[in-house]
Amino acid sequence: MLVHQPVEDPLGGVPLLSRTIQSGAKSTTGPAGKGNPWLKGALGEAASAAARTDTFLGARYRRLVKRRGHAKALVAVARSILVIVWHLIDDPQARYRELGPDWHQRHLHPQRKTRDLVRQLEHLGHQVTLAPSTDIA
Repeated sequence: MLVHQPVEDPLGGVPLLSRTIQSGAKSTTGPAGKGNPWLKGALGEAASAAARTDTFLGARYRRLVKRRGHAKALVAVARSILVIVWHLIDDPQARYRELGPDWHQRHLHPQRKTRDLVRQLEHLGHQVTLAPSTDIA
C-alpha cells in the first residue's frame, strides 16, 4: 500500500505560470496559459482572502499593489500560494511556517537602500551629501 503515490505533474494545468517564448538566442515571456479554470478560481479566492490578512501573503499583496495594481498583485499572491502548496505536496516532510507580515522589513539592508536612493537622486541631477544622524529612531 502506497501512502504517497507518485504524481508525474502535481500542478498540471496551472494557469498562473507565464510562458517563455524562445526564438534563436532571444527569449521573452508571454501571457500565462488558460490552464484549469477551477484551480484558477480557487487560487484567486484564496489570494483575495490572504490579501486581507495580517500575514506574509497579506503584506506581499500590500507591497505589490502600490506599484503593480490590484489584479497583478492578486495573481502574484496566488502564485505564491501555488508555490507553497507545490512544496508541501512535493516533500511530505515539509511544514508550512508563517514568516510574518514584517519579514521584508526585518530583512531590509539599510546600506543598500541608502545607496539606491542616493543613485536615484544623483540621476535626477541632485548633488547628495550624507551626514550621520544623531537621532536614531
